[in-house]
Amino acid sequence: MTHIILDTKIRHGKPTIEGTRITVEEVLGALTGGMNYEEIEQEYGIDREGILAAVRYAAAWIQGEEVNTLADARK
Repeated sequence: MTHIILDTKIRHGKPTIEGTRITVEEVLGALTGGMNYEEIEQEYGIDREGILAAVRYAAAWIQGEEVNTLADARK
């Protein structure tokens, strides 16, 4: 299974797919830009598991995000 790593020596510590210099941000950008899995695999030299790992990482990060309203921030 491919994992996402954070290493300050690789891409300034951005989350990357292990064994590559491809960031989660790049994968998500490619997906939202309309590329399909096969196109991303060819363009970035990663496999489907790497793509899914990036999506899982982003989903987990968002899931842990705390949301506050402006009214809460004023307290």
